[in-house]
Amino acid sequence: MARPAQAPVRPRLADVAALPRQRARLGRLQRARRHPGARCCEEGWRVTSTPVRWVAAGLALGAALSLAACQSDPNSLAAQAGSGSRAGYAAGDGSIEQLPPASRGQALALSGTTVDGGTWSMDVQGAGKVVVINVWGSWCPPCVAETPALQGAWAAYEKAGKPVVFVGIDTMEAPETGLAFLRAKGVTFPSINDQANQGAPVLALQGKAPATPTTLVLDRQGRVAARVLGPTSEVTVRALVDAVLAEA
Repeated sequence: MARPAQAPVRPRLADVAALPRQRARLGRLQRARRHPGARCCEEGWRVTSTPVRWVAAGLALGAALSLAACQSDPNSLAAQAGSGSRAGYAAGDGSIEQLPPASRGQALALSGTTVDGGTWSMDVQGAGKVVVINVWGSWCPPCVAETPALQGAWAAYEKAGKPVVFVGIDTMEAPETGLAFLRAKGVTFPSINDQANQGAPVLALQGKAPATPTTLVLDRQGRVAARVLGPTSEVTVRALVDAVLAEA
């Protein structure tokens, strides 16, 4: 006995409407399996940080953060951390942080012998001024890359007669090595050598420079007002310094 013919099954309108979304979702899953890191720039960059409260640095800093988020730098600290005689040193991610005046800690008591045999002290050269501290080493590729930016920012403030001073902290190398590098690069602001001062300069930073390079901006009271973990740019440094200069 022949079975009665069944009526063809027609898709529901809701099912048809959902097909593009299902296909798009399947495509995203397939791309994610092939390229796990591809979601960074497609879905946005999220930054997590431990400080209690940070304030925005303005449009220039926002652009710098967006650029750092979606670019990979072959000379980044992360790329260098696993190689060479200094393998394992802490890597910065380029994050930019600012502290409002009410949340800043105690003033830093930084002083020491510079790479050229001179002396530098917060109580003398840095008294009542905005101080930019850069932790660096000539062995560190991101430090080398950011050197012109720091020199450019320093030269601009010096020419304008602003109450701003720059000082470097040369780490993990002999002072002669650091001095030769600074002269070759035409750097005119002083640098304290950490090795010649038995590590005291880095200790004086109170743990606020866990990466190399790190740039700190101190307010007129010598307190850390801003920090860049990792390589920075002249635009970023000047935006941070100008924000502190504008404080009452």
